[in-house]
Amino acid sequence: MEDILSAKSGIGGFFSNFGTALARGDWSVKLSLLWWGAGYARRRQFAKALLMTLVEAGVAAFTLLFAMQYVPKFGTLGTVQAEQVFNIATMKTEWNDYDNSFLILLFSLFSFVVWFAAAAVWMRNVVNVYRLQLQAEAGRHVNTFAEDLRSYLDEKFHITLLALPALGVAVFTVIPILLLILVAFTNYDQQHMPPTNLFSWVGINNFVTLFSGGSSVTLGFGYAFVRVLGWTLVWSLFATFTTYIGGILMSLLLNNKMVRWPKLWRTMFMVTIAVPQFVSLLLMRNFFSNGGIANTICANIGLTGFLRDIGAISTAYIPFLSAPGWAHVMIILINIWIGVPYQMLIATGVLMNLPGDQLESARIDGANPYQTFRHITMPYMLFVTGPALVTDFVKNMNNFNVIYLLTQDVYTTTNQVMANAQAREVDLLVTWLFTLTQDYYNYKMASVIGIMVFVVCAVITLVAFNFMIRGDKEEGYQ
Repeated sequence: MEDILSAKSGIGGFFSNFGTALARGDWSVKLSLLWWGAGYARRRQFAKALLMTLVEAGVAAFTLLFAMQYVPKFGTLGTVQAEQVFNIATMKTEWNDYDNSFLILLFSLFSFVVWFAAAAVWMRNVVNVYRLQLQAEAGRHVNTFAEDLRSYLDEKFHITLLALPALGVAVFTVIPILLLILVAFTNYDQQHMPPTNLFSWVGINNFVTLFSGGSSVTLGFGYAFVRVLGWTLVWSLFATFTTYIGGILMSLLLNNKMVRWPKLWRTMFMVTIAVPQFVSLLLMRNFFSNGGIANTICANIGLTGFLRDIGAISTAYIPFLSAPGWAHVMIILINIWIGVPYQMLIATGVLMNLPGDQLESARIDGANPYQTFRHITMPYMLFVTGPALVTDFVKNMNNFNVIYLLTQDVYTTTNQVMANAQAREVDLLVTWLFTLTQDYYNYKMASVIGIMVFVVCAVITLVAFNFMIRGDKEEGYQ
């Protein structure tokens, strides 16, 4: 009998194969719905039958002994408030058997993931035993348990290698992301902090709060979100392209034959990369603080007084990192100083592989250096480093270090609506999220903002990559 399952793949094929196996399988295939090892036992594969029976027993034990303690409370996230009660038997004040909303949410989610994986194994098991039935009916060889084990060290070795990483991704990436999404639909904040307090489901109220417009104090999150998102996008654009273009220009300059001691200059720039970034940023923060060296120098040369006389500032110091506008510009300039050397090294490596025949043809045709840069060098750089450029843009959207280390304890917002949302004009979405969680324990709004960070980064990445890979540009540089 022909194996009608072999040509089907993907999610649709998976469910189709399961339906086919269930409809056409013999009694042992159908019995596998209740006893996972039945189909293997029918084909005298007792080791597989025992293994699947143990897996089924493990899922049942997990459900009865662990999951049922939390999943039934998932709909309410707990109803018993923590309180101390007097125990007459022990004559002591003790904590009651209270509910912990966070543990209920976390362990219920974990149970759902385990059940989902168990359901996938259950359905796959039915398909496998049906395939064994087809092989037996066709008189083909049926692998023994030992042969299957050897196959996972040979032609299926990739599955063996990926098993542990896949499990790690599920536990340390998928579950935390799903937990973040679920918290966004609760009122988990400082007033509802487990274990002493319960939190509950509030639906889309947190999203309504974030996207509500206006500038009143009650609508502070909507007001702050628009401004923080705008600055995040502006910062990412400037931080990415200023360092990118600056690195290319610096690499071209150092590779120019008219520049003397290029190795010395290149080494000096590389030293800035060797210094830990947080050290450089903290030094720059102190350097440009209200009482820092930069302000002292500016006051001594009369620049501070001049700016005050023309109305550019209203303080006795230049607010490099403590006022809107000034801080935005300084953050971008400091990031250029930090980021250009790294981009210079990348550009140097790429430019070494620039097609020499195209450069020679351009010189023969009379192209000047600017035309060569515009029509050959820059398109080639974008072709090679385009994906990395998109990655840098997304990375800058989440560039926590630069913003936090330069403005922490230096910048304080004077906008009451921004302050009401625990945000500042210089915050990125990621630093705003950090402040909400670490300083104000507002996990519900932090989760909503975390979801928005993911959505914005995903949309930008998909659109940018789709634009860059459109067409066949590789043949032009062969």
